[in-house]
Amino acid sequence: MRFRAVLLLASLALAGCSKKIPTTDIDDTKDNRAVLAVVDAYRKAFDARDVKGIMALVSKSYYDDAGTSDPTDDVDYKSLSTVLADTFQKLPDVRLELGVTDIRVKGDEATVDLFYDAKYRVATPRHEITKRDSDVQRLVMKREGQDWKIATGL
Repeated sequence: MRFRAVLLLASLALAGCSKKIPTTDIDDTKDNRAVLAVVDAYRKAFDARDVKGIMALVSKSYYDDAGTSDPTDDVDYKSLSTVLADTFQKLPDVRLELGVTDIRVKGDEATVDLFYDAKYRVATPRHEITKRDSDVQRLVMKREGQDWKIATGL
């Protein structure tokens, strides 16, 4: 009887340690909630095609090599607003859905794995073309003061 009580208490304690954010498999921690809030703010700003709103979420040290060795497609903080403005100019309508699948926080850096589903229209000289893209993405964020900022991956 005593063994069962100890076992029950141990399993309850372990269950309490693994509290998840509702509708996710992500541990419910202050940092994870803050990182998720940045991802959601990014999604909202992207849907609104709000360059200033996105730039407010981005670290001044932002740098992305686009996964290639070609330096001509690299984007840093200074060029990101122009890249975003040019992209949004070509997209008369956009809807971005994001699903975060994992967050790993180590010190002042967070790695965010997510999938996206983007529905948009592209303006061409003749007419608009409806498109849809889905894929996985990894964002890296850095803590700057009390805030999490996107450092790469847009």
